[in-house]
Amino acid sequence: MRILMISDVYFPRVNGVSTSIQTFRRELAASGCRVTLVVPDYAGVPGVTASGEDDDDDVVRVAASKVLFDPEDRMLRWSALGNALAALEVSFDLVHVQTPFVAHYAGLRFARRHGLPCVATYHTLFEEYLHHYLPVVPRMLTARLARSLSRAQCNALDGVVVPSTAMSERLRAYGVEVPLPILPTGVDLDRLSGGDGLRFRAQHGIAAGQPTLVCVGRVAFEKNLDFLLRMMVQVVATLPAGLGAPVLVICGEGPAVNALKRAARTLGIERNVRFVGYLDRDGALLDCYRAGDLFVFASRTETQGLVLLESMALGVPVVSTAVMGTRDVLRE
Repeated sequence: MRILMISDVYFPRVNGVSTSIQTFRRELAASGCRVTLVVPDYAGVPGVTASGEDDDDDVVRVAASKVLFDPEDRMLRWSALGNALAALEVSFDLVHVQTPFVAHYAGLRFARRHGLPCVATYHTLFEEYLHHYLPVVPRMLTARLARSLSRAQCNALDGVVVPSTAMSERLRAYGVEVPLPILPTGVDLDRLSGGDGLRFRAQHGIAAGQPTLVCVGRVAFEKNLDFLLRMMVQVVATLPAGLGAPVLVICGEGPAVNALKRAARTLGIERNVRFVGYLDRDGALLDCYRAGDLFVFASRTETQGLVLLESMALGVPVVSTAVMGTRDVLRE
């Protein structure tokens, strides 16, 4: 089976969507499916390494444009994407869209033109995201816009893969009528082994016995990370002094970094918070997870919550909200 997969985001841009695409693509290949992946070129994007270093022959990089309010991201250029799709010299059995932007409309157009079924994976709860990036628009209006657009896009497809029960329920409430199979993204246990927490602590000035909380993920406003900062005020105030000053490690990058640093200073916990940026998934990130006495997570908008699974796979206890997709992960 040949699958054409199109997305407005992929590695080296680090986030849950990139991880999910990579995981499913590997598993599809292991099942005998060949997947051609069409994604943006990130050349010249600040904070993002060069595109294509780990690409195989079935990854097609396409010129992309800047995204307003988010300098790390790129969106596929319509004309460049059209040319790239027209240049593909193979026949496909299915089109799988991964993002609801240019990729959605180009993928659907390609599928209909060639008489192919077209499906998508619904990765992001945009109803809870838009108001953070369009603050001048009333939240009620951005939520209504997101619901309306999601309903129209999903009902134009032959099916939509969702990663959790909560996401399926939400899309049905929107009025989505196409099939909504629930297929969570798994984790590769072979890649989630090892890691040296003591090494990470030494590199970041954290003593071996110092109480350490870790949060991994995109540092964005919708992730509710300010809640973790307010939590740290309570942790600092209540932990016995003999344990050493508690530390919260925030691993990742995103548009909320500077605001969170200012908030930490305002709350008087600047010395208790470490912002460590992006870390290599096969090395330093594993060390970061292992350094935590607990993994903490406050998001209320996750469609699944892959980082919870990764933390559990590495043997680090989790304390988290159980809202939307994280409900399924934490139910047991």
